[in-house]
Amino acid sequence: MNASRDIAELISRTALQDRAAFGELYRLTSAKLFGVCLRVLKDRAEAEEALQEIYVKIWRRASTYAANQYSPISWLVVVARNHAIDIVRARKPEEVELDDVHDMADDAKTPEEEAINASDGRQIDLCMGELEARRADAVRGAYVEGYSYQELADRFEIPVNTMRTWLRRSLAKLKECLER
Repeated sequence: MNASRDIAELISRTALQDRAAFGELYRLTSAKLFGVCLRVLKDRAEAEEALQEIYVKIWRRASTYAANQYSPISWLVVVARNHAIDIVRARKPEEVELDDVHDMADDAKTPEEEAINASDGRQIDLCMGELEARRADAVRGAYVEGYSYQELADRFEIPVNTMRTWLRRSLAKLKECLER
C-alpha cells in the first residue's frame, strides 16, 4: 500500500469516528499541515493553534472527503490552507499612529507608478491566460503561494522532474509573452 492510499484509508476510518485512525492520520500529516500554516500565518504560536483547529475540522468533516476527486494529502492541505487564510483575513488591521502617517506618505507611489504597476499586472494576467490551465496553476502555486516542487508534483500527481520542466517551460513562455 502506498502513502496516499494509507492516508485516504485513515480519512475514511476517521469519518467513522475511529480515534486510533485519527491519531495515526495526525502522526503522518501534522508536520506537513503545520508547514502550510506556518507559511501562511508566519507566526509559530498562531500556526500551532491553527493546526489544532484544523484537526478538529478534519475530525468533523472527514466524511466529506471524496476519494475520487482529490489526493488525500491535497484535501488535507486545502483544509489547512483555507483555515489559515481565514485567520489572516480575520486579523484586525494594525493601528497607525498619526505621527507615522507623514512617514508613510513619502513611500506612496505616484499616479504614473500606479498606472504602470496596474498595466504590468494586466499583462502578466494575459500571459498567464496563454498557458495551459494546469501549468498556470503550477506557476501560481510555485511563485505566488510558495509551494515546493515536491508539493506541486504531489498535487498534480506527476514526477518532480516533470514539474520542474513544466515550470521552466512555463516561465520561458511567460518571459517571451512579456517581451512582446
